[in-house]
Amino acid sequence: MFRTLSFTALALVAAPVFAAENPMVGGAAMYDSKTIVENALNSADHTTLVAAVQAADLVETLSGEGPFTVFAPTNDAFGMLAAGTVEDLLKPENKEMLAKVLTCHVVAADAMSDAIAGMIADDGGMHPVPTVGGCTLQATMDGEWIKLKDERGRTATVTIADVKQANGVIHVIDTVLLPAM
Repeated sequence: MFRTLSFTALALVAAPVFAAENPMVGGAAMYDSKTIVENALNSADHTTLVAAVQAADLVETLSGEGPFTVFAPTNDAFGMLAAGTVEDLLKPENKEMLAKVLTCHVVAADAMSDAIAGMIADDGGMHPVPTVGGCTLQATMDGEWIKLKDERGRTATVTIADVKQANGVIHVIDTVLLPAM
């Protein structure tokens, strides 16, 4: 389902550009020995994302070897969508669209924030980030934060960067990114 992309074909994430021990996410410890799905299940801030991943039948894929970089919108980010959007996307008849939205948050590479910031700098301030869902995000820096703009012009900030996983990395974002449709 996912196509392989070279690491240099990436770029995104926000939050101060430095790496350290895995931060807590949603009140839960994140373990680099667990997969993206295993860790996300423990985050109180990502229950909507987990429900969406399950409804789109992406659990097995995101539990796979990877590597994946996942820009993980919080429950609050999903709450900023128009009323009824999440409920509609979770309906079985909208599974294909839900999968498209979710895979526009996934890159087939392991991209830590320092590498992303370097790609942005190397590209003169903006780096295109192709996702496994066929979307291309535009990554930029705003001070020490990395921002991602989707194909509709919506911008997300990475609020927690560099959450290492056994099969990649999670960067928590504050906005749901959407495909052009």
